[in-house]
Amino acid sequence: MTQGTILVADDDTAIRTVLNQALSRAGYTVRLTSNAATLWRWVAEGEGDLVVTDIVMPDENAFELLPRIKRVRPELPIIVMSAQNTFMTAIKASERGAYDYLPKPFDLKELIATIGRALSEPHSRIQAERDPGEDAIPLVGRSAAMQDIYRVLARLMQTDLTVTIFGESGTGKELVARALHDYGKRRKGPFVAVNMAAIPRELIESELFGHERGAFTGAQHRSAGRFEQAEGGTLFLDEIGDMPMDAQTRLLRVLQQGEYTTVGGRTAIRTDVRIVAATNKDLKNLIRQGLFREDLFFRLNVVPIRLPPLRERTDDIPDLVRHFLVEAEREGLPAKTIEGDALEVMKRHRWPGNVRELENLIRRLTALYPQETITADLIRHELDPVGDFEDSGRAPEEESLSNSVARHMTNLFNEFGDALPPPGLYHRVLREIEVPLIGAALGATNGNQIRAAELLGLNRNTLRKKIRDLQILVVRGPR
Repeated sequence: MTQGTILVADDDTAIRTVLNQALSRAGYTVRLTSNAATLWRWVAEGEGDLVVTDIVMPDENAFELLPRIKRVRPELPIIVMSAQNTFMTAIKASERGAYDYLPKPFDLKELIATIGRALSEPHSRIQAERDPGEDAIPLVGRSAAMQDIYRVLARLMQTDLTVTIFGESGTGKELVARALHDYGKRRKGPFVAVNMAAIPRELIESELFGHERGAFTGAQHRSAGRFEQAEGGTLFLDEIGDMPMDAQTRLLRVLQQGEYTTVGGRTAIRTDVRIVAATNKDLKNLIRQGLFREDLFFRLNVVPIRLPPLRERTDDIPDLVRHFLVEAEREGLPAKTIEGDALEVMKRHRWPGNVRELENLIRRLTALYPQETITADLIRHELDPVGDFEDSGRAPEEESLSNSVARHMTNLFNEFGDALPPPGLYHRVLREIEVPLIGAALGATNGNQIRAAELLGLNRNTLRKKIRDLQILVVRGPR
């Protein structure tokens, strides 16, 4: 007895053959077509329990077909596939009622698992009112790491779930928060961003919750806080790890009870905001140091998203560079082109400042240099003006891992001057090394955790626990 009938539409003969074999082995009846017209006829006649379709087909784009399918058969699950692996592809698939979106090349096991979930669950998707154009893409990159993020974001758009974004400085955490707002159900409401690290600690509670007249010296009139300003929209709490404990306690009450009081106020105020937090710190380590509330962490960490540093997604550098060149030209800076060799030099750079560093480099190149073509030599000069940059991508011989850590520690202690860093330094340093080490091993093994454990010399269960605890994104490459 079959588990259901799958309608497959793709103009690529090889993909149809592979899907037919894999789905048939999984117990499904499969019907194959190379065009949208046949798929529409089957659907209109009531055939099929689930649709798997490519987006670009010879006679019609699936994004134009999906709304018609949802009108006549709203409960029919649709899984779309595409080689156009952009953020907007994932968003459009979600907005037009697709159950899920899979970038090509896709994992057959993942596809079969997704089909199983789709057929076993009732689904009623809310259709969005807007159709954002390709010109408004807020996130750039087609790497496997970014594809996973796009899919998570697409699933979150029509929810109010609290999200915490983890990532190094410059990885684009606020861009992700804005995308969640601008393409989500609260897009008609305000988006209010607050950087905890930029506000004096004694003023954070007043900044977030507002204050009444006379609440403290200098409070000559009532002031609305960021929660009130964000009512009906999204409140983005950047650098949440820098929030003082008193403010954490008040924030926890808001998340638990949906209400707050202003500083100096007595009346509870109901609030309706979506919270998106972000941090470049290890919150679990801050919890161990007594600097962050564990109960607040669990309230904020409903959906964690880890943004990979640029060094883990170097395949995205060409797309990012082209994007920043276009942006610079729109702002009136001279038009530039870039050599292929220059892109290769960029891919070998470590990018400690991540995407922000890359953006600043492109702006600097377009503004300061008269030549129309950005060359590899020019990139080398800008990335390492003292001439230590090596084409092999390896750091200079004297900059071993040990020396790099020693230099980092010297800079860290210099930042604190006569004071000392917070307690727990040993574990913080180990954690900072552990994340890229495990990430590199997973990247080298295409996400195969068994092989990565062998490479690292760790027990498989130990590696899995570290991946979970450190919130490391596992990306499975093509087999």
